[in-house]
Amino acid sequence: MHWTEMSHEELERQMSPSHWSHRMSADDVINAHVKTLKEGTEQAGALVQTLLNVSYGEGDGEKLDVYICGKTLLDVPLVIYLHGGYWQFFSKEESGFMAVPLISRDVVVVAVDYDIAPKGNIDLMVCQVRRSVVSVIKQFPHISGVYICGHSAGAHLTAMVLSTDWSQYGITPQIKGALLVSGIYDLLPILSTYVNEPLKMTEEDAVRNSPSLLVPQLKLSLSSCQIVVAFAENDSPEFRRQSVEYYNKLKESEISVTMEDVPNTDHFNVIEQLVDGEYCLTKLLVKMMGKS
Repeated sequence: MHWTEMSHEELERQMSPSHWSHRMSADDVINAHVKTLKEGTEQAGALVQTLLNVSYGEGDGEKLDVYICGKTLLDVPLVIYLHGGYWQFFSKEESGFMAVPLISRDVVVVAVDYDIAPKGNIDLMVCQVRRSVVSVIKQFPHISGVYICGHSAGAHLTAMVLSTDWSQYGITPQIKGALLVSGIYDLLPILSTYVNEPLKMTEEDAVRNSPSLLVPQLKLSLSSCQIVVAFAENDSPEFRRQSVEYYNKLKESEISVTMEDVPNTDHFNVIEQLVDGEYCLTKLLVKMMGKS
């Protein structure tokens, strides 16, 4: 059933990822998710040298944390991670977990903060993550390539980064790969749900910031970028539909893209397992960087 045919109650349910987990109750799966991400981030911070609270802009929330492999930033791949949380939860403080298996493979990981709602609106967040990418490129010019990974709302923001017109930024980042995990690519279904209460998006805001509507402008900037659109077996049907739709639009535009339907996962552990070097998405990311 398309979201336009759903009742308000059903649409709210479809946009509530915690209700679709088969592992535990809605509240428990969220609590476990927070705990897992925090512990993974603490583990990463204990393993490597870090540069914390590096500014990428003038705003208080415009900071990033860098997890450095070894002693060099020369000729190594760099992964930028954009956290999820429905644009209103989480921060970089829970976003370094994926560095754990990448450190030994000489990969630098950057966790980005942005102003979540209600302080930030969707336009500001998109602008911030775009500027964070530009700042990383300028601050670490000797890396071998930039890769972006985002989960849920972070996958939406990653897709918005990929759709950027870089002419106004004075630099065109050569983004070599992107891993989009359980993302939202059409914001229109959210407008009438609880998710939009702190965001206060209008229809115009949603259209302007829906990656699925922006695919035609990606082609020129993504000639050398590999994209993986991944989602969980136990994501809601609407989340799964959006991922498949976005993948199909990218493929129709002849953009290099693959799709991963990750078995035995839900919206939360599909990203949590990036702490594991043997996890299928970790392996995909590593292969994308030529590190396998």
